[in-house]
Amino acid sequence: MTIFPDAPAVLRRALALAAAHVGKVEPNPPVGCVLAVPYAGGWRAIGEGAHENYGGPHAEVHALADARRRNPDLVVGSTAFVTLEPCNHTGRTGPCTEALVEAGVARVVAATADPAPHTAGAGFARLRDAGINVEVGVCEDDAKRLIAPFAKLITTGRPWVHAKWAMTLDGKLATRTGHSRWISGEPSRALVHEIRGRMDAVVVGIGTALADDPLLTARPAGPRVATRVVVDSGANLSPESQLATTAEQTPTLLLAAEDADAGQLARLAQRGVEAVRLPATDGRIAVDAILAELGRRKMTHVLVEGGGSLLGAFRDADAIDEVHAFVAPKLVGGTAATTPVAGTGLEQIPELPTLKHTTTRPLGDDIYIHGRLT
Repeated sequence: MTIFPDAPAVLRRALALAAAHVGKVEPNPPVGCVLAVPYAGGWRAIGEGAHENYGGPHAEVHALADARRRNPDLVVGSTAFVTLEPCNHTGRTGPCTEALVEAGVARVVAATADPAPHTAGAGFARLRDAGINVEVGVCEDDAKRLIAPFAKLITTGRPWVHAKWAMTLDGKLATRTGHSRWISGEPSRALVHEIRGRMDAVVVGIGTALADDPLLTARPAGPRVATRVVVDSGANLSPESQLATTAEQTPTLLLAAEDADAGQLARLAQRGVEAVRLPATDGRIAVDAILAELGRRKMTHVLVEGGGSLLGAFRDADAIDEVHAFVAPKLVGGTAATTPVAGTGLEQIPELPTLKHTTTRPLGDDIYIHGRLT
């Protein structure tokens, strides 16, 4: 097994194990665990694991099983490096605290506490009561960043919002005639499908649905099947649209105003489209109402794909957590050409960058910019 120079290096391995399963475990948090023993001034891993799928064994259980297969004589007295406080409750699986206690683990090094209100440090307390030494806070910032979507859902009831757009070099989402296919190249579109495959929902406004007649599916399929959500206060989505005609195969949700036409909603329902009426002001459904509905459905990650009006509404509501922007080396110009983020906007340019932990990388001819706002 791998030799690590210090505790942070072991935790970074556990974080990588956890991150590989984002999109598979929600609404639970991604968690990784490495069991290790002291070795030459550092640590030798004897077993590792991650929470691999919702309802399945947790990371600690996988790591213990791995260690028992590979290094059964070293489990007792070992140290468990885990990215999140071990659970102390019985849900779809038993408590990980009991698994660690029964295995004879001597020490637990956890990156961060579980933010779930029902946990409240109970996992750490149980371990300490059993005589296990507990250390918390190694690689804590990285661990909190990893579980931020889970923490937001569990503490606010709202999902983590990803905003995605593809734009030209001069910042246009479409030409003055509304033409937008294709701004980005094939590598960028492939990554978009990969991102969709990790989402609980893909959200568009009715303008995008009418202009593009999209499918909004992940091709090839990812670990999750995202619900297609159309924000459509007037219930204008055509029953003959691709979203409606494929609703029996892929969940499709229409968010309509309370006064939306009942007959139109009935026609969409015959296609398999689920409709929910939400309060609207001046024909617009509030962003908070959208997020409350998706949070009620225990959606952790939602991807807002546009258009500019919807993305602008989310930005004005300070509701975007993460950005995926694809910039193509194309110029279209035009005062009337649409921009990715409309709405009211800010009055002044921010002094500091809006995005944090920003990364950029080339994708064919395009540039992919990724970062977080929170």
